[in-house]
Amino acid sequence: MNLRELSEGLATGADDASIEISGLTADSRAVRPGFLFAALAGTRTDGARFVADAQAAGASAVLAAPDTVLETSLPILRAPDARRALALMAARLAGPQPDHIVAVTGTAGKTSVAAFLRQIWARAGKQAASIGTTGLVSPTRTEYGSLTTPEPVALANLLAELAREGVTHVSMEASSHGLEQRRLDGLTLRAAGFTNLGRDHMDYHASVEEYFAAKMRLFDTLLPKGRPAVIFADDRWSGAAIEAAQKAGASVMTVGREGGFLKLKRLEHERRRQVAEIEVVGKLHRIVLPLAGEFQMSNALVAAGLAIASGVNIEDALHALEYLEGAPGRLELAGTTAAGVPVYVDYAHKPEALENVLSAVRPFTTGRVIVVFGCGGDRDRGKRPIMGGIATRLADIAILTDDNPRSEEAAAIRAEVLEGAPGAEEIGDRRQAIREAISRAGAGDTVVIAGKGHENGQTIGAQTFPFSDHEEVRLAIADAPR
Repeated sequence: MNLRELSEGLATGADDASIEISGLTADSRAVRPGFLFAALAGTRTDGARFVADAQAAGASAVLAAPDTVLETSLPILRAPDARRALALMAARLAGPQPDHIVAVTGTAGKTSVAAFLRQIWARAGKQAASIGTTGLVSPTRTEYGSLTTPEPVALANLLAELAREGVTHVSMEASSHGLEQRRLDGLTLRAAGFTNLGRDHMDYHASVEEYFAAKMRLFDTLLPKGRPAVIFADDRWSGAAIEAAQKAGASVMTVGREGGFLKLKRLEHERRRQVAEIEVVGKLHRIVLPLAGEFQMSNALVAAGLAIASGVNIEDALHALEYLEGAPGRLELAGTTAAGVPVYVDYAHKPEALENVLSAVRPFTTGRVIVVFGCGGDRDRGKRPIMGGIATRLADIAILTDDNPRSEEAAAIRAEVLEGAPGAEEIGDRRQAIREAISRAGAGDTVVIAGKGHENGQTIGAQTFPFSDHEEVRLAIADAPR
């Protein structure tokens, strides 16, 4: 595609039709001959510093904001919102995307909703894929990813690949970072969803209100007017989300106990499933969800709402809930001890998520709830004592351990957590902490290993060492005295 075709309506400046563009990138190290280099200002560095490197690597043109000073002989494109222009150009260059793309945002539950929606679509006979924290799952492949929402060029290329493979329906997570950094701006959405909002990413956003505003970009900027917005109605931020979506011109559908479209009338908790009565258009439907935890029912309702909003029959969507498999590392049963104690692995690494998972296992626990938890380094420090307080308040035994310390001193992280959890036990070695929890569990107890979920490594300093909570649980159970 030539530079004029690529930039038409998106940027001004150089529009030479004789310049062919073979690719785009915002990373000068990834530039290849014929690429357009986007010189974007980031939180850590400014892409303008690397224009010379991009030119030396064979870049054919540069995209930048109007006020960015560039020293280069390359043709320059200017756009008021260069990040958005990059996303739109990437989509234009990559080619057609699947017809039905649905995005869901919120603090917790995005991964599960995206996975559930993919499964509902698949059961309805659609060629469906999901993209998010746990990577890509499609009819042809499963690939682990490193970002909740991929960078715009990678995302556009991935969606074009899926379309060529025959995928027609894609569900994906929309993180606040991804929304604010315009990673999804090249998508045409059929519907969008909202789960909840809690404290997270306060190392990136200045306030919870700013964090919420970033989430609402999904409705006020990306979702075409008149299209469905499925919103979980029972969260303290639900009202604000409903108002934002309505103001943006979306067709709002609410779900949950306070829902107007899918209304949860009754719910019975069992150890490994839930029995629900859901009212839809005046008719009651009895659904057996094969997953524990009320938060999973909430996620399932959002997914069902999005499936229906994208054309799946109501009866088919609700019936599909009875066959759902949980997303990896989301209250996932990793093993059962010889005494019959279930040991769950969960990704909960933020306050509301930890509160949800501990509250979820309490109804079917006749003995004690035992939790192993920690907090990651180089992330929001303010949530550490909050999570410590939640763990000691909702669990009978709380064992504080290391998560991913990253560049921080692990002991210092634990000390900050303990400020809010004076009753917690401290075992820094995560393997030892898991073994201690399992060795102390008896009949009627439930063990939760929280924080890392599906992850297969533990990042300490600049290195990531192999580590799987699932594998450690299996080994600890196998080695426990019988």
